[in-house]
Amino acid sequence: SQLVQSQKLESIGQLAAGIAHEINSPTQFVTDNVYFLNETFKDMKPVFDLLFDIIGNRESRMEDIRERLTEIVEDIDLSYLLEEVPQAFKQTLDGLERVSSIVKAMKRFSHPGTKEKQLYNVNEAIRTTAMVSKNEWKYVADLSLELEEHIPAVNLLVDEFNQVILNMIVNAAHAIAEKQDENTTEKGKITISTKDDGRHVRIDVRDTGKGIPGEIINRVFDPFFTTKEIGKGTGQGLAISHDIIVNKHQGFIEVQSTPGEGTMFTIRLPKG
Repeated sequence: SQLVQSQKLESIGQLAAGIAHEINSPTQFVTDNVYFLNETFKDMKPVFDLLFDIIGNRESRMEDIRERLTEIVEDIDLSYLLEEVPQAFKQTLDGLERVSSIVKAMKRFSHPGTKEKQLYNVNEAIRTTAMVSKNEWKYVADLSLELEEHIPAVNLLVDEFNQVILNMIVNAAHAIAEKQDENTTEKGKITISTKDDGRHVRIDVRDTGKGIPGEIINRVFDPFFTTKEIGKGTGQGLAISHDIIVNKHQGFIEVQSTPGEGTMFTIRLPKG
């Protein structure tokens, strides 16, 4: 349990820089749009001044009003503002919603788990982990979720299950990056799917990475076993994942791989 907690803290530290980057992008265009809206409001002041003038001066002639208004409309390019201001508001709201969703996902991911299992939807946990880990995979792969809509709930230690999914995603991204180093810069693909599989809920994590050689595939869940370069991993991630799934959730985890084509990890968890 201490090893799992240690890896979780390490993961949160690893994800923090990526989360900051993911938040920075929408924050930047929110800031730009607010500056634009502020300047637009200043540009619109002559319109408001004219309206107050019309209200306060009953002797204003329609011809004079029309002339002044035409001048103001041309000066501030009103047709441009009518097109751009709604877009600025929409982009600002989209950006704030994006930031909010990232923060909520990170809060769910990093929340201290209970020692007791709880009935939980694996799809929700997968979506959360995919979001908080985006900076780990977005430069090397497209990640798609094929989640069965009405999946049965599972008795989960949620934070530990999140850690397993994170390990799967990070491994997939590294495998794709290593393949790109050797062959191509084309993006790979990571696919996470869920399905009701009779007595179990099944989760598949597939990637189009470099694959695992047949002579070592039976060792991938061994503690400290890794094929990564020094500094790229401790070799504990898959061993911890195996322990969480098999010993703590009475489930199954297995791996299939074709060198040069990719790998699929399959997790089966008993229904709640």
